[in-house]
Formats: sequence, structure tokens, C-alpha cells
Amino acid sequence: MLTLYGTKGSGAAAVEAALARAGIAYTSVDAASWNPGPGFDALLRVNPLGQIPTLVLPDGTVMTESAAILIHLGLAAPPGLLLPADAGARARVLRGLVFITANCYAAISVIDYPERWCEPCDEAIKVQIRAGTRARLHEHWRVFADEFGIGFDAGSPGALELLATVVSKWSGARAMLQAERPSFHAQLLRVEQHPDVAPVLRRHWP
Repeated sequence: MLTLYGTKGSGAAAVEAALARAGIAYTSVDAASWNPGPGFDALLRVNPLGQIPTLVLPDGTVMTESAAILIHLGLAAPPGLLLPADAGARARVLRGLVFITANCYAAISVIDYPERWCEPCDEAIKVQIRAGTRARLHEHWRVFADEFGIGFDAGSPGALELLATVVSKWSGARAMLQAERPSFHAQLLRVEQHPDVAPVLRRHWP
């Protein structure tokens, strides 16, 4: 049995949605760095950085990093379900997954914890860091929408569609996308309505 560490309203929703799409059973542990307790203590034992999502495989192998987890699940799922069977299309999806984690995900960490990137760091500096990073985050999403919006399969969402939908939701980028990339925003909403995905997102964002 797989074990998934995560909490409501987090990036773990993308992995939960992928597991649901693939029909893979798992157990969940409620864990997050902002919610100290037994769940977080258990998470630290398998992932010293305390990051979520973290997925522990049946043999005890620990998977971290959302893109890596989704790629692993895509390789384990039936061909074409989470990762395209066609080599060229699959290469594009792999690029998109890493794009989100390297650019959009990374920016959110700076916005949430600006003090990790400056010393000393007073409130005025934190405000400046957050503002600049949020502007950069929005630019990353503009580029993603332009580069990956064509071919975005909202009707049969795979790993890329799931990660983009979840990360854009909790990163606070949806309002900008609705205003500046409305067609791509509409595709994200279609992914949210997919019967495998909708129950997961309702649990995370009631």
C-alpha cells in the first residue's frame, strides 16, 4: 500500500488526483510543516525537509518532489493515462511538469517564507520580496499558458493537467489567468470538473 503525506489545500491534491485517475489505492497521513503534531513528526522521519507531498512506496522507497511523483505514477499507470504513450508528446509533458516545479512551485516557497532568502529581513524587505516574487510567478504562468495551453487535454487530464490545475489554484494565480489567459483558465476549470478530479478538489477546497 502506498502512503501519501499531505494536507488539505496543498500540492498533495495533484498526487491524490493522479492516484484517483489511475485507480491506485493508498493510505494518507495528514502532515504539514505549519501543523505540528504526530503526522508531521512521521513525515520528518521519511523526508527530513518536511515537504509535502511525500509518497512512500510499498517497498519503503520514498518519493518526493511533485514532478517526480507524478512521473513515477505515470509510468506505473496504464500507458497514455497520466503520461502520453507517444514519445514526443511525453517529452513535452515532462518538460511542463519540471517547468511548474522549478518555476511556479519555487516562487511560492519564496512568497511564503521570504525570511529564508534574506538576512537580516525586516517586514519592509519581506513585502518587497513577496511583491517581486508574485510578479515573477505570474510571468511564469503566462509563459506556461502560452507554451503548454495548446494540447492541454482537460477532457482526459494527465499528470501535467493535474499539476497545473492544482498549483495554479493554491498559488493564487487564477485571477491573473482569468484576466490575461482566459482560454487557458477555462481549461483549468474543465479539469476541476472531471469526475475523477472533482471529489479530490472538493476535499481540499470545500
